[in-house]
Amino acid sequence: MAKLERRFKGDFGEFLRILESGILKGSLSASYEDGSDYYSNGVYCAVRVYERYSYLGKNRVSLAVTVIGVGNDLFVSAITAGGSQAIFFKINTWGEENFLSCAVEIIDGYINSRVEPQR
Repeated sequence: MAKLERRFKGDFGEFLRILESGILKGSLSASYEDGSDYYSNGVYCAVRVYERYSYLGKNRVSLAVTVIGVGNDLFVSAITAGGSQAIFFKINTWGEENFLSCAVEIIDGYINSRVEPQR
């Protein structure tokens, strides 16, 4: 299992659209499996689950992403699973790490695009 968490400023809807689009375009075998949206008292929460085939690991890998937004304060958690062929323990995590690196690139790219340049 590989995991990434970030807190940052941004627009909840815009970030979610960019993240979803980037993950699905990041791999020919990536698919949207399911998701859930919730809103209450100014708090937005979106959960998304994606899956793709790992050519290196020769198996399928899942990526679960949770995005929480309160105003322009955002939190994202991305966790991968399923990247091993072993029965009792993990012998490789290449597929998981590779799938997460796709999400990291999208998330950090969004965060860095919102940072104001220093004068």
